Formats: sequence, structure tokens, C-alpha cells
Amino acid sequence: SPGILFNTGAGQHILKNPLVVNSIIDKAALRRTDVVLEVGPGTGNLTVKMLEKVKKVIACEIDPRLVGELQKRVQGTCLANKLEIKVGDVLKTDLPFFDACVANLPYQISSPFVFKLLLHRPFFRCAILMFQREFALRLVAKPGSKLYCRLSINTQLLARVDHLMKVGKNNFKPPPKVESSVVRIEPKNPPPPINFQEWDGLVRIAFVRKNKTLSAAFKSSAVEQLLDHNYRVHCSLHNTVSSFLISSTSVFCGLHTDFYKSKKLTLKSLVYQSFSKREIPENFKIAEKIQTVLKDTGYSEKRARSMDIDDFIRLLHGFNSEGIHFS
Repeated sequence: SPGILFNTGAGQHILKNPLVVNSIIDKAALRRTDVVLEVGPGTGNLTVKMLEKVKKVIACEIDPRLVGELQKRVQGTCLANKLEIKVGDVLKTDLPFFDACVANLPYQISSPFVFKLLLHRPFFRCAILMFQREFALRLVAKPGSKLYCRLSINTQLLARVDHLMKVGKNNFKPPPKVESSVVRIEPKNPPPPINFQEWDGLVRIAFVRKNKTLSAAFKSSAVEQLLDHNYRVHCSLHNTVSSFLISSTSVFCGLHTDFYKSKKLTLKSLVYQSFSKREIPENFKIAEKIQTVLKDTGYSEKRARSMDIDDFIRLLHGFNSEGIHFS
């Protein structure tokens, strides 16, 4: 499309090398019955090749000029009725159902789009995505690596991620300023039984200064204020539940008097056991409670840069079981 002036500020770098296009499609292992989501189809080099192989391509494009180019390219061919174009910002719209996602993404939407994908239901089989090289390497980085960050651990919690190939800048028109890489993302299905908002709240705090010990990271006044607020909310909710427990326990005791006499248990002691755990003393300091959890779990002197998914799951459980929440 010689007449089009591409907007590089909006991440418009068209993949022009047919060998790279074919390689991406091969790695996606597309099936005849597949519905494929493509984001940023550009002039359709990847789109047209996929349309030859699958049941349907849903292409999301924000630039009306490129939408016109794409429509022109398939007009009057047998591929036209297999293409659906959604015009608009993919981050602001609900994703449709799809089996696979294949895209040369505008690089500035990489991070939000990855998480939109990973939290999307129903599950898709896999995504083959082009990213800026450094972003791709962050996705696959392991604990201890320089590039290991919140993005790495959050992505790897929810998916299996593989670096497939490097793509040089001269494979694009116009060439970007950075090198690129293709990555495969396969969501874990079923997903891990973890509240992602809670998880991300913890990981966010730990990785603000990933080289600091967790003991130091959690001493920030903003962190302490947030966790203190959440703790008090949790306690009041817990006590609301417990007040219901008082009446239900009294009914239960009335029905099972002999059992409770034999165990030397009273209604008062039963309610106290469930009720007092979350009573907040007047001299309560969240900072002390946080440091106690870190010490008891063995993570006080650990640094986020070297902790893996299992470490953070144990730490989150340690905080949650003491009534400390992150969302």
C-alpha cells in the first residue's frame, strides 16, 4: 500500500516479510474449524494467509484507513465472508469468542492486552504474538534474571509462555526502532485457584523495589495504611459473620447439650473462639503484624527478584490467614 502514511506513533509497523508471516502461522498450528482473533491487522498480510486456513478471522483495527485497505484486499474473493472487522480500541471493548489469537500487536498496548487476554473467558487455546524484544524477554524471565518483574510472575501464574523466534526490524515497513520477538502464550486451564486481585496486590508491593528485602518493602507508610484499612474492613466483615454465628451456635448447643457438657464447652467459649480472633486491640499496629507474618513465613529477608510463584503463594496464604488482604 504505497499510498498509506503509517502512524508509527500508534505502533503501525506492517510485517512485510512473507517468510516471517508463514512462520508465525505455522507456529500457531491453526485448524480449519478455528475462529482467530487478530489485533492490529494493518494492511492484512497476516490476515489473508490465516483466512485461507481457518473458519473465520475477527480483526480488530482502530484506524479507519487500514480498515478500508483490508476490506479492499478481500473484496470479491471467497475469503471476504470469513473476515469480520471490528473497528475501535480493543482495550475498551469486550473480546469475542475465539480459539486462537495471532497478532503483530501495536507495542504500546502489549501489557494491558496480555492481561485482558489471560483474564478472558471462555478459555482460548493459544496466542502467538509479536512484541518488542525486551517485553517478550520479560514475559519469559525467570527468578534471579535481571528482567524478572511483576509482568513475568503474573503472566507465568496464568499461562505457559515460550519465546519462539527473534524478528529483526527490517522485516517491517516502516522499520521500528527496536528489535522484536514472537511469543506463544497458552493459558493454564483450569486456572490456579487464586484470587488474582489479591495476588496482584501482593506482587505489586513486592516488586516496586524488587531488590529490597520484603521486610523493607512492606515498611512503606502507603503500604501500611492500605493494609491497615483492609485489615479493619476484613475484621468488621468477619465479626458480622460471627454475630450470625452466635445465634446459630446457641441453637446448635440447645440441640446438642449433652455433647457440649461432655466436652466442657459453653456457648460463651464457642463464640469467643470464633469471635475474638479478629477483635482489634486499641494499641494494634499493622506494621508489627506485617513483620510477624514475614518472619513466620520465612520471607522477611527475601527479595522479590529471586522469589518464584510457589513462594508468593505461600506468602499470600500467610497474610490472608492472619486477616491481611491486598484487594
